[in-house]
Amino acid sequence: MAHEREIAEEQRFLDLALAALDHMRSEARSLRDSAAVANMRGAGDLVERDVVMGTALHRLDQLAIGDQPLFFGRIDYVANESGQADTYHVGRLAVSDDQLNPLVVDWRAPVAEAFYRATGVESLGLSRRRHVAIRGHGVTGVEDEYFADANGNLLLPDDEVRAATEEGLVEGGLALGGPGALLAALGRARTGRMGDIIATIQGEQDQIIRTPLPGVLLVQGGPGTGKTAVALHRAAYLLFTHRATLERQGVLVVGPNPLFLNYIENVLPSLGESGVTLSTISGLVTNVEVRGRDIDDVDRLKGDLRMVQFIARALRTRQRPLRSDVQIPVGRAIVVLKAKYTKEIVDRARRRPGNHNQRRSAVGRELANRLASEYQQRFVRDGSDEGSALGELADLIRATPEFKATLQRIWPRLSGQELLHDLFGAPALIEAAGRDLLSDEECALLYRARAQSLEEIEWTKADAALIDEARVLLGPRRRPRPAPKAIDTGILAGVDLDSYQGDVRGAALREAARLAPSASSALDEAEFVTYGHIVVDEAQDLSPMELHVLRRRDLTGSMTIVGDMGQATTASSSASWNTVLEVLQPRRAPTRVDLTVSYRTPEEVLDFAAPTLLAASPDLEPPRPVRRAGSTPIVEVVSPEKFSTTLIAATVRECAAVAPGRVAVIVGAPRVDEVVALLRSEGIDAVDPREQESRGLSADLVVLAAEGANGLEFDAVIVVEPGEIARRGSASIGDVTPRGLRTLYVAMTRPTRRLAIVACGPLPATLL
Repeated sequence: MAHEREIAEEQRFLDLALAALDHMRSEARSLRDSAAVANMRGAGDLVERDVVMGTALHRLDQLAIGDQPLFFGRIDYVANESGQADTYHVGRLAVSDDQLNPLVVDWRAPVAEAFYRATGVESLGLSRRRHVAIRGHGVTGVEDEYFADANGNLLLPDDEVRAATEEGLVEGGLALGGPGALLAALGRARTGRMGDIIATIQGEQDQIIRTPLPGVLLVQGGPGTGKTAVALHRAAYLLFTHRATLERQGVLVVGPNPLFLNYIENVLPSLGESGVTLSTISGLVTNVEVRGRDIDDVDRLKGDLRMVQFIARALRTRQRPLRSDVQIPVGRAIVVLKAKYTKEIVDRARRRPGNHNQRRSAVGRELANRLASEYQQRFVRDGSDEGSALGELADLIRATPEFKATLQRIWPRLSGQELLHDLFGAPALIEAAGRDLLSDEECALLYRARAQSLEEIEWTKADAALIDEARVLLGPRRRPRPAPKAIDTGILAGVDLDSYQGDVRGAALREAARLAPSASSALDEAEFVTYGHIVVDEAQDLSPMELHVLRRRDLTGSMTIVGDMGQATTASSSASWNTVLEVLQPRRAPTRVDLTVSYRTPEEVLDFAAPTLLAASPDLEPPRPVRRAGSTPIVEVVSPEKFSTTLIAATVRECAAVAPGRVAVIVGAPRVDEVVALLRSEGIDAVDPREQESRGLSADLVVLAAEGANGLEFDAVIVVEPGEIARRGSASIGDVTPRGLRTLYVAMTRPTRRLAIVACGPLPATLL
């Protein structure tokens, strides 16, 4: 059969490519081993060893693909006038034979674009696109798509009988690349970790992935459109295309919560990119452990842009002249620091450039010089070497405990945590900073009792963004101090380090730092690490103040921001792309693209959830599904007495229906512990994936809060009490809110196969 012949053909090529890959690994290992035992005679040898070793280790890391398929596709171009046709295999990384002839091209290379972009309307010169299914070292299947030539003739081989199946596909004329491969990938059981999609990237996704680096790219995409996967693959593509720049400047990927980061953490390493930083917004704010949670009204207020002015005012209230004169002992004498002098000095310091902690030194010097001058006028009769004596006297005054305490009252040295702790613990300070800016009710919301120490405070994620804002105004608390290095061995004596270029120069400088004395220091918490490109996922849930945190980490103005405003679930959400842009202030005109096709979420689920989206966000269109799951959502509304048994039965049913896939029971946040306990009491192994000792999202059955389900996917989902979720944030019982409906929409669109609803309370009108 033709199909068996094609499998055998690809198997022969796979064997050849795997042998070439082994040869490439062997060469990299030989390079590493030779560098490890090289004879070091001088600085030049050390530099060469550093470069060679680094190159070899990086290459071995790239070639370690584990059990992932080496390639997954092939493109055949139309034959030219001489009858020759170019053929390329597209894979996870580039592979060449021992003569450096290319066998497999990297999926990010320009020549591979046609694999993802070619359609029946625009073939891009292809005669055939082949999807190859590989498991381990064996080819298990082949799917061919043929394209028409310039005359409209389908370029089929003479002995080919074209067979296509529409099973699982939605009618509607969507141009899908490799529908069979796509359906096979979507139909696989979830594993609890996101995988890469390089074998099944579709045309609209590929266009976003390959968008040029400069500027801000906004990607709006509904459930199942693959926006997270597209964002991660774009990061890998940009690193491949601009490696020299981005490896130096860094790439940051920001997710909504630690659970989500665990879910996506394997994607970039599977694509050969391990040097990317993954973080939440709070994780970017160093030395702040988020353990608390604000009520909705407080979270909304702390995320408001008015907090920028509020924090600035709060800091200004800490720059305060004395109300009365203070006596400072100097030796056996006493000098008086007059309050009117401190007002003049504080006013001048406020007008100086620089941050608060930086200007403290100038305030201290001016105060000490004023006191030293007064001391000399009153007590020193000998005017010889007056300048030197005045300076020494000022230094003596600055060292006294009384002067230090007074300076701390006038212009305290502060950290962001200290400023916020003092501010929120004092109603008078809140009122002073919020006058004509916040209402009395809002000021009251911000108050919380002071803790005994900073370590006791349960900071919230909204606090982290405010601390970050404060650190900008405060600046570092301390100056970098030189750290002694190893004694100079003389090995770099006479070597002109600046004569080296590029990577070699970098290696030389690292060797110099290792062998010679130099000043070094760790970053202060108020010094921010910046990145050459930032990828932001689930951006719809970020507050304006959290967007400020991102803006500070932006080095070049290059960002990829993905989200779905129809899935905004936080109280402080920006809720619109216009708000996001107003805060980020892009340096050039942003690009906005929409992902319109849902690959993951089946038609039955999207149709069921569509009324909820319409009620929550009337201006948003749901994505178009490409597949059916063959399972209509099940709705069970029962009496309170039957609720527990119904939920248990539904859980057992869904776990059996999708085994060995993953099932999630999604509930309102206050009921997570209750549902976990209920299921466990019946011998069902239910897991809260947030627990440190749990198996996380890799467990067969998890119980999640609807508020933390963004971006995740499961084979089956059971939504418990959708009415409670839809009323989230409501001030009165029985009223649904747009935010609650969006949260419900998120919960209902997590499954790839089956959806069930279990409730004993009233359902939202959108589900009736």
